[in-house]
Amino acid sequence: MKYWQQLSTRSHYQTAVFIKQTLQAGDVREATTGIEELIDALSRSDRRALRSHLVRLMTHAIKWQSQPEARSLSWSASIRNARDDIADIQEETPSLTEAVIRQMWDKCFTAAKREAEGEMNQRTSMTGLSWDEVFKDPYDL
Repeated sequence: MKYWQQLSTRSHYQTAVFIKQTLQAGDVREATTGIEELIDALSRSDRRALRSHLVRLMTHAIKWQSQPEARSLSWSASIRNARDDIADIQEETPSLTEAVIRQMWDKCFTAAKREAEGEMNQRTSMTGLSWDEVFKDPYDL
């Protein structure tokens, strides 16, 4: 099948089904190509999920620092849950290391700042977040 990349982008399940059918038909080389495309697609999906959780985590850290009077248990829970989700993704996909997170850091911060400013309905003068502020500092009431 010449459309592995297109198929793997649309449906991981359907890609796996077609790989199985290709193997059953005896075309190991083509099935190997399908497996490689599926692995790439899954990796891209995990990166997108990691990026999404990192933006959510940073958004709440920005709001926490910018609006101390508005801090809530739900913000604290969102931070804790995002940290847990990121750790789970890293456990399931070991290639998504701290170095990978640091590569996407600035872009995620920009998105998080925009999101936080929209949610707070005000601008913030923050120019960045440290690793500790995002992953280590306690956010408890």
